[in-house]
Amino acid sequence: MSIESKRIIIFDTTLRDGEQAPGATMSIEEKIHLAGYLEAMGVDVIEAGFPIASDGDFQAVTEIAKLAKTATISGLSRAVRGDIKCCYEAIRHAPNHRIHIVIAVSDLHMKYKLQITREDLIKRITDTVSYARTLADDVEWSAEDATRADPDFLCECIETAIEAGASTVNIPDTVGYTVPQEYFALIQMLKQRVPNIDQAVISTHCHNDLGMAVANSLAAIQGGARQVECTINGLGERAGNAALEEIVMALRARPDQLPYTTGIKSEMLLRASRMVSNVTGFPVQVNKAIVGKNAFPNDCIFSDEGAYRGMTPQSIGRLEQAASLGYLL
Repeated sequence: MSIESKRIIIFDTTLRDGEQAPGATMSIEEKIHLAGYLEAMGVDVIEAGFPIASDGDFQAVTEIAKLAKTATISGLSRAVRGDIKCCYEAIRHAPNHRIHIVIAVSDLHMKYKLQITREDLIKRITDTVSYARTLADDVEWSAEDATRADPDFLCECIETAIEAGASTVNIPDTVGYTVPQEYFALIQMLKQRVPNIDQAVISTHCHNDLGMAVANSLAAIQGGARQVECTINGLGERAGNAALEEIVMALRARPDQLPYTTGIKSEMLLRASRMVSNVTGFPVQVNKAIVGKNAFPNDCIFSDEGAYRGMTPQSIGRLEQAASLGYLL
């Protein structure tokens, strides 16, 4: 998918990254039910879990893959052949499946977490991505802690991953460190300096530690990213991830500034939010954008629908409030 394309791929990681929020564990049955709803809602890629992490995760990813019809089912894997093989065994049942490999690229993470050199990392990228391609046609490679990596080395890593067969390259803001203009510039830099970048989709994966995950994701889209990794309600570890519903509705409500589309049926967003809240036990704050109880006031402020195009109560599935405000459904 090129930068000229206006279609944004929605990659939902509620079942994987979202579940990493302390206390957000879901049963296999709950994951299967939620995955089915996400697929019906129009999510393009569902990251169903981290198969090597546990028998339960492997089983959940396997069952979701077996039931999938249209969505691409992705499993996360470290840059280790054993992880990759396990991931493939879980996702292979889906008509459309993806192996998602992640490895850190910042000097800080390489030194203290991986304890390897830059040369070692380049070799591992080549080995693991090329191995994954012997198993699956769709391979995503993620540069963990990309926003704190050396730009020259990041470019080398991405070029290597694409040469080895990655069709999507993800540029995560792993610790929620970046700001919109900086992230925009990073995506632009990659498009200008990585010679084979046109052979892969650029993906964004932002954490919300500074409260800018959605803003950063939108900036990345403007910079050339065409996949956004996000979660329902912004669920995730620490301060969470970019909220799917906020990204989708920002694109829908502001086509003048953000002329991009998604395949999401926005009328299903509120129910998705409530499902995730009920399953995890995490309440949605009342002033949460889009799906919070107070997101649409019970007065006449929205009486002129044209003033807030794409942001009516019914546009997210809040039918009872739409009726109370006088909207014809």
